[in-house]
Amino acid sequence: MGREHGAGHHTPLDSTFSLDINRGTTLFQQKGKVRFVKQTLILIVALVVVGLLGWPEATPAQDSKLVQEGEAVYASRCVICHGDQGDGKGLTGIIHRAQKNGLVINIYPRDFTAGVFKFRSTPSGYLPTDEDLMRIVTQGVARSGMPSHTDLSAEERRSVIEYIKTFSKRWQEEDRHGQPIKLGQTPDFVGSPASRVRGRKVYEAMQCARCHGETGRGDGSAAETLEDNWGEKILPFDFTSGALKGGSSPDNIYRTFVTGLDGTPMPSYEDALNEQDRWDLVSFCIQLMKASEYGS
Repeated sequence: MGREHGAGHHTPLDSTFSLDINRGTTLFQQKGKVRFVKQTLILIVALVVVGLLGWPEATPAQDSKLVQEGEAVYASRCVICHGDQGDGKGLTGIIHRAQKNGLVINIYPRDFTAGVFKFRSTPSGYLPTDEDLMRIVTQGVARSGMPSHTDLSAEERRSVIEYIKTFSKRWQEEDRHGQPIKLGQTPDFVGSPASRVRGRKVYEAMQCARCHGETGRGDGSAAETLEDNWGEKILPFDFTSGALKGGSSPDNIYRTFVTGLDGTPMPSYEDALNEQDRWDLVSFCIQLMKASEYGS
C-alpha cells in the first residue's frame, strides 16, 4: 500500500524532483553571478591600481645571469680599487693625494655600499639612472683614478652596473629612484658679458666664495673645514685648475648646480635659484675657468 498524504492537494513525485532541480539550478546561477561580480570588482580594482602606479617591472638587477656576468667584470676591472665588498677598500687604497694651503687631502675610491653618487641627472638625494652610471663607466671621471672603459662591450658595462647595485640596499628602495631633471637647451646668452656680470652677483649672493674663493681658486674662508659624508676632508673645486670631474660644458656645469654633488658639501640650487640665475652662474664659472670658447 502506498503512504497516504494529508488532506487536500498533493504534489506528484516527478513534479517535486523537477522543482528541486530548478531550485538547485537557480541557486547555482546565483552563486555564479556573485562569483562573477566579485572577480569583476577585483579586476577593476587591479586596473585602477595599475593605472595609478603602473605595471611592476622586472629590474635588470633581478636578472641573475647579468649580475653574474657583472661580477666577473668587476673582479677583473674594479675590485682592485673598490674592494670585493664594494666599500672602496681595495688593494689600491688611496688613489690620489692632494695638497692645498698646507692641507693634505686623501682621495679614496667610491664606496658603493652607501649608494651615494656625485654625478647624476636626478635630483639631490636620489640614485643615478642607468644612463648616468653607463656614462661614468664608459667615459671615466676626469682628474681622478676612475678610467674610461670603452674597451669593454656595452653588455659588459651594463652587467657590471647591475652588479654594483647589489652592494647597497638603496637600490631596492623604490622611493630612491628619481626621474632625470630636464635641463633643456643652453640659452644663447650663456657666456655673454651681460650674463657673466649677472653671474658674478649670483656668486656673491650665494656666498660661493666662502668655499671656492673670490677668484674661484678653492681658497675660501671655509675651504679647510669642509668634509664629505664619510667625515673625510674635501677640497672645494679650483675653477682655474682645469676640467671639472662632472664635465666642463655649460650643460654639465648647469646640471651640477641643479642636482648638487651628493656626498659632498656642494648643494643643489634647484630650489634656491631660478633658471636664469643658474645659467648666469654658469657663465661666471666659465669665466673663472678661462674657457677659450667663451672668452676670458
